[in-house]
Formats: sequence, C-alpha cells, structure tokens
Amino acid sequence: MTDSQATWAPESCALPTAERPLREQEFAGLFRDELVSAALTAAGQADLLLNRGSRERAEELIARETHCCSFFGFTLTDEADALRVAIRVPEPYADVLAALVDGTEQAAGLRRS
Repeated sequence: MTDSQATWAPESCALPTAERPLREQEFAGLFRDELVSAALTAAGQADLLLNRGSRERAEELIARETHCCSFFGFTLTDEADALRVAIRVPEPYADVLAALVDGTEQAAGLRRS
C-alpha cells in the first residue's frame, strides 16, 4: 500500500496508530483479492461487491474494524454470485468512507492512483 492510500483511518480510531497501516494493508489485501466493484451511493454510504467466497475473511476483518472504529456500520448480504457489503457512517465521517472506497478501488486495480 502506498502512503497516499494509507490515509483513510481517522484520528478517532481507537486502534493504536502503529497498527493502523497493518489494518489498512489487511483491507487492501481483501480488496485486491476479492473486490468486484465499489461505489459511493450517497454521502456516508457505500456498497462493495466481493467474491462470494470471501464472507468469512470479510466478517473477521469487519468485526475487528468495528471494535476500534465503532462509527462504521457494515451489513453483509449474500447475493446469487457475490457478497454485498453495505457501509454506512455518520456525516462527519463521510470523507473517511470516500477515502476507503478510493483505496479499495486502487487496491483492486479498478482505479489508477
């Protein structure tokens, strides 16, 4: 992950600062391996589609993330051929979510840096 990508964790995150790049790398790995598409659907709302077989990996990472950044709301829904991850955040964190979505697309090679 480049320094420009490692910027979405907000200061309010309870994860120790030294561990944030590692968590962001874990998300980047999930997205690199499993992301099908990502889109901001509204301010503070995003939908990601992951490969269907990624549920266990996504659930484990999301559980750890919501422990340190409780403002994230995640909903996982199994679809016919994918796992939908709906992400919601309060308005003050909309820019954090936008940076996360941008980083997901970059990690998956869907957007150029």
